[in-house]
Amino acid sequence: MRMRNPKDKDEVIKNCSFFYNFDFSNPNPIHLEIGMGKGNFILQMALKYPHINFIGVEKYSSVASYAIKKIAPYQLDNLKIIICDALDLEKYLKGKVSCIYLNFSDPWPKKRHSKRRLTSIDYLKIYEQLFIDEKLIIQKTDNLDLFKFSLESLQEYGYTIKELSYDYKLNTSVDVMSEYEEKFRDKGIKINYLKAIKK
Repeated sequence: MRMRNPKDKDEVIKNCSFFYNFDFSNPNPIHLEIGMGKGNFILQMALKYPHINFIGVEKYSSVASYAIKKIAPYQLDNLKIIICDALDLEKYLKGKVSCIYLNFSDPWPKKRHSKRRLTSIDYLKIYEQLFIDEKLIIQKTDNLDLFKFSLESLQEYGYTIKELSYDYKLNTSVDVMSEYEEKFRDKGIKINYLKAIKK
């Protein structure tokens, strides 16, 4: 979701010290969130799992600036961000990623826009180049049409659906909420969840 440009956006981005620069200082696995929004999910995951490296990707610098301000005080070694379109991720992360999170992505509801959905075949082909070995995609969405599209697309591309829920109950021992998930749960909206693996 595109947000209003904060007045200090350019300064925040200029002073950010944790942009991903093609490597971490350790060999730990890399987990990637595409569309990190204001950064709550990726921040909380990095705090919960210090032995995993996390990268948050956001297309819009205006949105990324909110995440940068939220993340900066923690000075985490295992959390970096990239501001770019997901279509360009291969040049940063080819053969480096162990897991991809897709949290409440834009559903692009019009049929003519289906190729823009982050679980379309076009995007799955890009993700194929990012993974280091076994491919693991975890998706959450409130949008049932997008969820059904994702199930079909992932299975068509050779993924096996290992976990599936149309009313996902948050497991706080392993998972955290994004801003959108918190908002939807407060409104009583059901969350769709899947975990897909491709060998």
